[in-house]
Formats: sequence, structure tokens, C-alpha cells
Amino acid sequence: MSRLPALRRAAVREWGPLVTTVRADLAGRGVRALVLTPSAVALTALVQVAQNQSWGYRPVQNLGAVRAEDPLPLALLRTPLSLFVPALDLPVWGALAQILLVFGVAEVCLGRRRTLAVAYAATLAGTLYARVGIALGPEALLGLPASDARVVDTGPSAAVVGLAVYVCHQRRAWFTGALVVLAMVVEVLVKDNLAGREHLAAIAAVLVVCGVRAWPGRRGGGQDLRAGGSGTRSGAPPMRSWNFRRGPAQRTSWW
Repeated sequence: MSRLPALRRAAVREWGPLVTTVRADLAGRGVRALVLTPSAVALTALVQVAQNQSWGYRPVQNLGAVRAEDPLPLALLRTPLSLFVPALDLPVWGALAQILLVFGVAEVCLGRRRTLAVAYAATLAGTLYARVGIALGPEALLGLPASDARVVDTGPSAAVVGLAVYVCHQRRAWFTGALVVLAMVVEVLVKDNLAGREHLAAIAAVLVVCGVRAWPGRRGGGQDLRAGGSGTRSGAPPMRSWNFRRGPAQRTSWW
């Protein structure tokens, strides 16, 4: 029983800012806070129904199925829709639940444009990695077998993983973000396939973006400290609390 207060404090530190942001935004904006998320869920469900019909399978493949063997311009044209093409061999309800949760939290915390940008960047990273991995060959550390060129990419899962890591970084939920990364590493160790490798590529791309975002703040903080300051600008709240409590009106950039 003595451990419960400590666990509660840890949970508040980890998820408190995130829960507070989501609750405040939903209370202030209502359904207007979530437009992208239900649209993404509905589109994914519609695509799943269509690709399981005799009349819909081929159009979905032509418009949203990306393979490494496809010409690159064609793959890039198909990539935006591929975010919403779930795997045929997996239960669609799992994908819909992941999109509802992760896209929903991301849309509230990041806004619609940045959510779409991060989701697309994560998916594109996985798609491009597949081409590089196949070119390297199975003997290389990051290489892939030639047979993976005919495998359809991960669909919405790379976007979900990338968004989860990005939101955890932005809201300083370090333990949760580490769990997501660890789960994807374990996935590759247990079942080394193209989907798992693309998930890791999506995470790597998002971490690079997070590092680029954080670098100017670190440089500025170091300069302030060397000058004898406190590491924050005069009159500005600490960066940690600013990130935690930033509201919708204060989002000034996509990244």
C-alpha cells in the first residue's frame, strides 16, 4: 500500500500534462477539437470494407498500396492514401482503435496540420527505408531480402507509432515514449519482417525531427547560462511548463 502514493505521483508526472491538455482543449472547443480523427477512422473503415470486396480490392491497391518494387513517383503518389489502408491479414478493429486514440490525442496536442505532417513523415520514412533496405540486401545490418519488394507497406501503423513517439516527446512523457520504442524493438526481435522494420524507421525519422526541434532551445539555453542568466528568457515561463500548458492559440509552427 505504501507504494501507491509513489506510483500515483509517477503517473501524474508522466501523464498529467497530457491529460490536462486534452481535457482543457475538449472542454473549450468541444467537437471542433476533433475533426481529423473521426475522418481518419471513417476513411480507414471505408477502405477496409472496400478492399475486402471483389469490386474494391483492385482500386484500393492501385490508389493506396505501396510496395518497394513500385516506381518511386508512383509510390509517392500512393503514400498519402496508404496512411489509411489497413493490413488485410490483421483485425481492422485494432487499427481503428489505435487511430482513434493516437490521432485523437495528437490532434488535440499538435493541431490537425502538424498531426498530418508527422503521420505522413513517419509513413514516408518507412516507405523509403524499404527501398534502401532491399538495395542493401539481407547480408547488411539494415538490409532486407529482395522478396520484401513485393510486400505492401505498413499502412496506418507507422503513422500511429510515429505520432505516439512525437507526442510523448513534446509532452515529456519519457517513460511512455520509451515503452513504445521498446515494444517496436521487441516486435522486430520476435518477428523480423518488413512491417517491424518500417516501424523502427518511422521512429528514427520522428526522433530526428524531435532533435531538430529541440536543438535551438538547447543552444539558446546554453548561451544564456554562459552569459550568467538562468537559461530562460526574461519574462517567459520555463520551457518545461510552457510545453505542458501550451494551448491551441499558442501553436505557431508545424513542428
